[in-house]
Parts: sequence; structure tokens; C-alpha cells
Amino acid sequence: MNEDQSGLTDRAAAAIRTRFGDAFPKTVIVLGSGWGRFAERLSNAASMSYADIPGFSRSTVAGHSGNLVVGNIVGLPLAVMQGRIHGYEGHLPQALAGPIRTLRKLGAERLILTNASGGLKRELPAGTLVIITDHINFCGFNPLVGPNDESIGPRFPDMSEAYDPELCGRLADAAREAGVPVKTGVYLFTLGPNFETPAEVRMFAALGADVVGMSTVPECLVARHCGMKVAALSLVTNLAAGLSTTPLTHQETLATATNSYEQVEALLLKFLRKKQF
Repeated sequence: MNEDQSGLTDRAAAAIRTRFGDAFPKTVIVLGSGWGRFAERLSNAASMSYADIPGFSRSTVAGHSGNLVVGNIVGLPLAVMQGRIHGYEGHLPQALAGPIRTLRKLGAERLILTNASGGLKRELPAGTLVIITDHINFCGFNPLVGPNDESIGPRFPDMSEAYDPELCGRLADAAREAGVPVKTGVYLFTLGPNFETPAEVRMFAALGADVVGMSTVPECLVARHCGMKVAALSLVTNLAAGLSTTPLTHQETLATATNSYEQVEALLLKFLRKKQF
């Protein structure tokens, strides 16, 4: 990370401390398309627009409001990112690194990522929740490209356990206790913004992927590079092209997220109540 990027992260951390104080939560949840209302469950909450944080860009995508919210939930201090930016919006890979590194500088230790995805198998229809156990970076978009700052992480970070097995296990336990059905699977990251073609979908399934989407992997790479533990939960909002009988739209994504929200909330609340971090 060059001097300008380091300085930007310092300024972002200083701005966040001014708004929320020095005691920043150890756990952060990034809310994907249609999941933003989970932040409303926080008590004693305060909010800060990404527009007021150096290096944080507001998403141009519907369903990503662009706020950092800090508060408490089931007795646990929690930071929530309402929305994220994506590579397909025109952001450079390194731009996606700044927010995660800022949160780490503030003391965050765990990153819980959520997203909307397309199902690559008929047994993963719309409404299915998937705990991500691994990923495939198909497009090569990587926020770690460029000069490396060894004080943040190694030049060649190990990704043998990109998604922390213990956190994934706790998500599975929480789902079972909440009575929420979940699957586990591999997430394949494409740049977008177009949905995948039927031929691509067949190839992705042959490669061993279960769901496909346009986010999450860059954040995971940055978080693991700087020593954070990561877990990820994906909501299948549609069967992918060639499996679906109707054209794919972002409106369908948001509608499915809305219809499935109660199950998502129940699972996350049960997960956070464990407080075994």
C-alpha cells in the first residue's frame, strides 16, 4: 500500500473515531442487496454516511444505502455496513481494500459478509441460504494487486481457510437452532455487471461452484490479508441463466431478498447471541 493509500486509511479511521468514539466493535457485518434493514435492529445506534468517510465510496446500486452503523444487538457491540461498492461500478480493485483495512485499523477482528447470488444447481432455488465455505475468483479482480505493506499483511497471503471453519460452524449451529434451512457451498466471483450466460453457468458448475455473484471475494481477500476472520452467508435470489425459465433482473434479486428477510434475520440474531467470539 503506498503512502497516499495509507494516509487515506488513517484519515478514514480518524473520521470514524470522531463520530463513534475509540471503542469500535470487534465484529462487522456487511449487508448485501436487500439486507440493509438488519441495521434497524441495533439499539443505541449511530450512523455515518460513506460520503463522510475518506476513501469510502457510496454504491450506485439499488439496495445499497451506503451507511456505517454502530450500535448493540443482543448485548453485542456491532458495526454494520449498509451496502458495498462493486468492481463493475468502475472502482479500481484497490478502492475496495480501503474500507476493510480501515475497519481493521479500528480494531475489528471478524467480518461477516452477506450477498445475493444465483444458484448454479436446480437444488439451490431462489430463497436458499448458503454458508460459503470457499470461493473461486474467476475474473482475476484482486484488491491486493500493487505494492504490499508488510505491516498490514504478507505479500503472498495463504487462502487455505478463506472462510473461518469455526465461524462457519457457528453459522450452521445458529441456523439449526433457529429452524432456518441452510446449505453449504462454493461461491464463484464474476466481475459483472451482466448476468452470466447459460454456457458460463454450465462451466461454473463443472468447475465445482454452487452459487455465483459479483461481490464478497474482494472483501474476503483484503480481510484475510490483514488478519481478520471471515464468514459469509449467501441468499440465492434466482436460478442462474439456462436453469431459470424467466429473464434475470435486479428487481427479482431485491424482491427475493425482501421475501426471505425474516429467515435471514432469525439466523443472524441467533448467531450473534452465541457471543462466543
